[in-house]
Amino acid sequence: MTRAELEVLLEGVDLPAPRRELIRHALGEAGGEEAAALLRALPDREYRSIDEVGEALEPVQPQPAAAIPTPRPESGDPPGGDRYTAQ
Repeated sequence: MTRAELEVLLEGVDLPAPRRELIRHALGEAGGEEAAALLRALPDREYRSIDEVGEALEPVQPQPAAAIPTPRPESGDPPGGDRYTAQ
């Protein structure tokens, strides 16, 4: 089941809703067993929107880097010296 299919299946659920309510709603729909299995893997918390559920299952937003490495110092002159930037 894709993220889009799951989001369609959850249309009509009263939000915000905890994970257990999302699972209950999914089980009441056709194809709900597969959706419920996916939803059980989510963190047990309240979800404010269907998009939030989809993002928790399959993130599309970039995550901030834990630590950005410090750039290394230059290793010396570029190949060809001053001619490297000459035109």
